[in-house]
Amino acid sequence: MKFNIGTKFHRIVLAAGACAGLACGTAATAKETVALGFIGPLTGGVSSVGLGGRNSAELAIRLRNADPAAKYSYELEALDDECKPNVGVQVATKLATNRKLAGAVAHYCSAVAMGTVDVYHRFGLPMTVWGAVLPDITYGNDYPEITRVNGTMINQNETAAKFMTGLGYKTFAIIHDTTDYGKGHNSYLSKFLAEDGATVVGAFGVSADQQDFTAELTQVKALNPDVVVYAGLTPGGVRVRQQMAKLGITAVFQGVSGIKSDAYFEGLGGDLAEGTLTFLEGAPAEKLPGGAFFLTEYEKAGFSTPPEAYGPFAFAAMNLLIDAVEAVGPDRKAIVEYMGTVKDHESITGLITFDDHGQNTVALITGYVAQDGKWVVWEDSDYAKGTRSLPAPK
Repeated sequence: MKFNIGTKFHRIVLAAGACAGLACGTAATAKETVALGFIGPLTGGVSSVGLGGRNSAELAIRLRNADPAAKYSYELEALDDECKPNVGVQVATKLATNRKLAGAVAHYCSAVAMGTVDVYHRFGLPMTVWGAVLPDITYGNDYPEITRVNGTMINQNETAAKFMTGLGYKTFAIIHDTTDYGKGHNSYLSKFLAEDGATVVGAFGVSADQQDFTAELTQVKALNPDVVVYAGLTPGGVRVRQQMAKLGITAVFQGVSGIKSDAYFEGLGGDLAEGTLTFLEGAPAEKLPGGAFFLTEYEKAGFSTPPEAYGPFAFAAMNLLIDAVEAVGPDRKAIVEYMGTVKDHESITGLITFDDHGQNTVALITGYVAQDGKWVVWEDSDYAKGTRSLPAPK
């Protein structure tokens, strides 16, 4: 695959530096300004991911505004959905009813995205998902306004089941939050584990903000599984892992993409986090086709928080939206039609091709293990090399 987006944006940055004189500045101010939206959890338990996504979307806008060849100037309206569906509907409605806004990049939390898709459809606002993974966000309706650059939990769980059973693990206990996100992960993981010859010995639904898991974990301990899975977001994953240790549960701990955050290590410390497994679509930023460029520009921008796992997808989504505006203008209907034709579109995460439901056909899923206080690609880890080991199958 030929990929040159890093070179493309490098040219933009160089051109901006060369265009520092009065004439260039005057030309830039003459451009029509187009408003674009971003929504994510900027406060609350998963705010580190939301802030990384917002920063990445903002970086895409900064770089395009630095390009003298761009037809328009862009400004970002970033709103906080708090990872709460009711708040998400409010802020999505605020964006959708702003007729000056051409499109949006939105949502890390699946329950929020599910609650808002009707809003975008009703007002004809093109919205590209940058992080939420529930399949029904794209596949649950025939809404041409909704697209997604990242993959879904179907991809994640199929890979996770095959990987874990390939290591010899045969019995699993799943604790999942009772949002659509947690229930979806439980359903798909259970399905794929069964297909791969494993057994789910117990599944336990819990509230997303539950603090005490003693009752569920006491039952898990009696079931003595090889693996305990938490299907939810980072704060719940931290609490489950802490309470597993207190109860003396020595099973492997596996999370879903929702726990892959630096905040997981901040909440647990390196020792308790060590050996946790999780799976995420795409690859680490530094291994993406345009990852080196993205990380360099992100650092140069001086953001106070890291891009986190889904930052590259937010960057890719915002760049795609900007490309749509550059091609067809700041017209919502025209942008929706443009998104319906996206095929082999270059981005820092790789080529983007939308299927008939606006879902990017992402095939690559990467497994990670917590090692020495950071997420390490499994193949690069000491665990894969055999110098460290996970708890053995029972």
